[in-house]
Amino acid sequence: MWRRCPTLAIIAASGGAVTAARGRRLGVDVGAVRVGVALSDPDGVLATPLVTVPRDVDGGSDVRTLRGLVAEYAAVEVVVGLPRTLAGREGPAAEAARVFGDALAAVLSVPVVYADERLTTVVATRQLRSRGVKARKQRAVIDQAAAVAILQSWLDSRR
Repeated sequence: MWRRCPTLAIIAASGGAVTAARGRRLGVDVGAVRVGVALSDPDGVLATPLVTVPRDVDGGSDVRTLRGLVAEYAAVEVVVGLPRTLAGREGPAAEAARVFGDALAAVLSVPVVYADERLTTVVATRQLRSRGVKARKQRAVIDQAAAVAILQSWLDSRR
């Protein structure tokens, strides 16, 4: 279904080891306008699109919505995509993702980890286009598709 992003690297927010507990995970693609969210099955095999949340940098309603989703789906971990350059450096987008991840970690009782998301939006866009999804419709689901790519790659790397 989704191609694995070969550059995926797991980076724990705390710098510690990542546990392999059974349970659902949320995958998060943080954008300037929207936050795409994906959900895994309890066995950590398959990631599926869940929802796109409007970004709210000033009000924090996006973080509150994610907190609600973690509770609703009893997620055991949140995987936030960390956009790096092809050279592996972190720029402004990565800083924004870390700020968002830190805000999530402050209100959640489950771990928040970061996963390298290089090229996930490109891969998601190509897959949607190859399925005949029109550009206008892509904008509505691209963030969810990128979140699926982030989470699926992260899940695959743990097997």
